[in-house]
Amino acid sequence: MKHDVQLLGLSNAIVDILAHVDDDFLEAIGAPRGSMMLIDAAQAESLYDRMGPATEMSGGSVGNTVAGFANLGGSAAYIGRVADDQFGAIFAHDMKSLGVQLRLPPETRKAPTARSHVLISPDGQRTMQTYLGACTEIEPTDINEITIGRPQVLLLEGYIWDTPHGPEVTGKAMKLAAAAGATVALSLSDDQCVLRHHAAFRSAIEGPVGMVFADDTEIMALMETDDFDQAADRAAGTGVLCALTRSAEGSVVVHGDQRHVQAAFPVEKVTDTTGAGDAYTAGFLYGYSQGKSLPDCAALGSRCGSAVIQQVGARLEPGALAA
Repeated sequence: MKHDVQLLGLSNAIVDILAHVDDDFLEAIGAPRGSMMLIDAAQAESLYDRMGPATEMSGGSVGNTVAGFANLGGSAAYIGRVADDQFGAIFAHDMKSLGVQLRLPPETRKAPTARSHVLISPDGQRTMQTYLGACTEIEPTDINEITIGRPQVLLLEGYIWDTPHGPEVTGKAMKLAAAAGATVALSLSDDQCVLRHHAAFRSAIEGPVGMVFADDTEIMALMETDDFDQAADRAAGTGVLCALTRSAEGSVVVHGDQRHVQAAFPVEKVTDTTGAGDAYTAGFLYGYSQGKSLPDCAALGSRCGSAVIQQVGARLEPGALAA
């Protein structure tokens, strides 16, 4: 069956608003340094007014991966809910400018478009204040044979399970994608998300999911151990291809009896740690879409991850793999 795109992402559609701040600003708004806190619409408006100069672009974890994948030269599409408002227009225009097909148009339902205020400290540490808004309004009716199409890979975000209709949305998407011949990939999002949906994630891995992207804390939570090597061994035993990132220690890719350790690429200066894992996933999947070996996919992922933390913002820009 011929694929219509190489990568289809399904996730919470969020606009990233990036600004450089100092510790005094974080203290003034009551945000612990390095934290991720959910805020309401009024808090989001107030924070936006106080931030000063900022960069705005389409974001969210899988959104960043899809954008990075497109900038590497891959064909991509995206499913996520934004409102017909200022930030929804930014998200839609941004994705379309990268050549990414948006399978859901902006639509006014109840809430404004989601946004994540990414506050970057001088040492590159990120503190996030996130308003979820319209992204939680995705419904099972948004998922059908037309919006899913025939992707080579469907990439799901763990956070989707947190939305009111998440289990139905993801279940339907995985079924349709698998029927269309796609590889279903799952990004675990964070260790707390894994703990909230542990049974659902394990069930998905035993079923339609054929690929998992996780960092060390996430895979240990999924495999119920505090030892990374043991978690990697258990992940290998699932028969699912698992790409496991370990920050400065690089990554480990396991698939059955295959195991590859990939060193991290050198970094001159960490500017912004936002999106390192998302960029790794973009590079890995781009290699996968080109038929590369697992070691080559891991190397591409590592190069992309190291590139993105030396810039401001989570998006992997064109030319990241040059030189």
